Amino acid sequence: MQSMLHPYLNWAKERLDEMDAALASFEAKLGDVQADARVKASQMLADLRKKRDHFQESIGTQAQAGEAAWAGAKAKLESEWDAYEAQAKEYVEAFARQFEQQRAIFRLQADAQLKSWRAAADRFRNDTTEFAAVHRNEVEATVERMNTDAAAAEDKLRMFGQAGIQSWSAMMAALAETRAAFDRASQASAEAFNRAAR
Repeated sequence: MQSMLHPYLNWAKERLDEMDAALASFEAKLGDVQADARVKASQMLADLRKKRDHFQESIGTQAQAGEAAWAGAKAKLESEWDAYEAQAKEYVEAFARQFEQQRAIFRLQADAQLKSWRAAADRFRNDTTEFAAVHRNEVEATVERMNTDAAAAEDKLRMFGQAGIQSWSAMMAALAETRAAFDRASQASAEAFNRAAR
């Protein structure tokens, strides 16, 4: 049963890790915000923390739920993620105007995303130990594809982060693209795992 939930848990954990990375970056640079705007920046950070905390609580509530409950809750969680991401964009546009600050935020989020990806692949790999060799090969091949996709995403994000001046929306589009690839890889691994479990 837990294997069916991996894609949902992976999806939620990856987004939570990105939230944490962005918030850490925002908070570290709060002192760089001009004094007259610092109160507004602090309030926006507090709102972002609340959104992040609510997202984490929602995940905790769903952690013990079954697949059907997760599937239904994912739409709500996606809405919460979208609201967080929109407000984070507002924060960046208002208070992190320098490209180097934006690139630092991007790198932290990219690192968080890749760390989640590797952790998910490791969890799937660890779960394969209970299968007979014939089924284990299929799951391990899928997990290996997941690791290969993670390496490709890492290369893409690294190249993008090192490229010349990019817009914040272009950096976020790159993260969204690799995030979607992570979701597809996680789903494919879970499906292989569940076929092998039958």
